[in-house]
Amino acid sequence: MIRHLRLPQLSWRFIPVWQRNYLVWKKLAIPSILGNLADPMLYMLGLGYGLGSLLPDVGGMPYLTFLAAGTVAYSTMNAATFEVLYSSFSRMHVQRTWDAILNAPMTLDDVMLGELTWAVAKSLLSGVAILAVIWGLGLYGNFWMTLWIIPVVALVGFCFGGLGLVMNAVSPSYDFFLYYFTLVITPMVLLCGVFFPVSQLPLPVQAVSAWLPLTHAIDLARPLVVGSVPDNIALHVAGLLIYGSAGYVIALALTRKRLLK
Repeated sequence: MIRHLRLPQLSWRFIPVWQRNYLVWKKLAIPSILGNLADPMLYMLGLGYGLGSLLPDVGGMPYLTFLAAGTVAYSTMNAATFEVLYSSFSRMHVQRTWDAILNAPMTLDDVMLGELTWAVAKSLLSGVAILAVIWGLGLYGNFWMTLWIIPVVALVGFCFGGLGLVMNAVSPSYDFFLYYFTLVITPMVLLCGVFFPVSQLPLPVQAVSAWLPLTHAIDLARPLVVGSVPDNIALHVAGLLIYGSAGYVIALALTRKRLLK
């Protein structure tokens, strides 16, 4: 891997890759949107209204609002992760779409940047849809403040898109992705404050949670939902950028090793 590890050579040639993915997705846009929204919406509305009616305020806000803010980050993470795992793997390994594209004057750097930016676009759509539900239910403190969630959603999509591409690069089959969901995604959902405050966890677990990317995402999104400015904005933004950028660079090296032997 070391000999394949170098800084990406970025160019605007990633845009046709993005456009190609968009044109394919557009044919199945409605089922795709519903699929991405069903899981987080069920959690938010089912737990928010069902469990929320039994709970006092959590973190100074109604439980439904607390959960809705966490669901924005959760939904964004899921959308980006599913796109760069299942869809990108299909294009890379099953359909051999990447091989066909690489016969044109394109580089693997362009192809993977197109995949990453497409994952950001898909996650942005999912996150904004959840945000629209928050607006519709009136679960926000200041409408104009919530608009800052949109760039946060794009940043979260970039972060988890980059991380997911690493798994895509080393996966031999679709089944391999279950390890990533079981050992990485699900623990983050439980430890990073989607359903309950991180402060309820044991101190050693809180220390681990503070380093996880989903924690950075939620710590940015939740204050914005209730109309306040997040603490440590630069730290959280830097954390998400570092995770996403490092993931992309490592994924690029691993994919070079896999495809360009």
